[in-house]
Amino acid sequence: MRFSETLLQLSSGVGYTALVTVTCCATALAVGLFTAAIRRVFPLPGIVRVIDLFTFVFRSVPVLVLLFLVYFGLPEAGIRISPLVAMMCSLGIIAGAYLCEVFRGALDAVDATEIMAAQAMGLSRRQVFVHIELPQMLRFSVPGMVNEFTNVLKYSPFAYTVGIPEITKQALALSAATLHGVEIYLATGILYFLVYRLLLVGVRQLEHRFQVPGIGAAHLQEQSI
Repeated sequence: MRFSETLLQLSSGVGYTALVTVTCCATALAVGLFTAAIRRVFPLPGIVRVIDLFTFVFRSVPVLVLLFLVYFGLPEAGIRISPLVAMMCSLGIIAGAYLCEVFRGALDAVDATEIMAAQAMGLSRRQVFVHIELPQMLRFSVPGMVNEFTNVLKYSPFAYTVGIPEITKQALALSAATLHGVEIYLATGILYFLVYRLLLVGVRQLEHRFQVPGIGAAHLQEQSI
């Protein structure tokens, strides 16, 4: 089998890899924004402790362990979910815990005098967060989000363990059929690299659009080396 044919056969899993990556990134973004917002708008000691515990626990659990717990463990409790939902509930939530910390750091970077000025004008705590803190937080946190979304792509091969026919699963099947493991996994690495480069191009456009004036794109440039 020629190398080009190997790439062509493996490319059938690119769409599933992209689907897993996008859905898990969306889940992570939703979880991270929700937990960071609740922590900021309602800074009660009990709520803060619960969110801190959430981020501590889910940043400590390996993705594959949580994936197996969700996909193979929940059916024992009568809850059956699809492989894609299992990935969202494992990889998406773990990435969301990391993003919560990214957003918390970005919120701390917002100028306190702006918040005081908004409160002096009579804005509520929620209004200050929505109109003053949230827009700046998203701009400050772009490099951290880029890094975490890249990690989601790197963990997406775990999807093959629950039956999603993404690139890695296609590579395993093709390797077992042809016994040409070296060239097949080399082609697999090339495909992941191409997907990563496409993701990076899109994120660069996002960073240029929302970049905070005066802050360079050094973080993203380091990742592209």
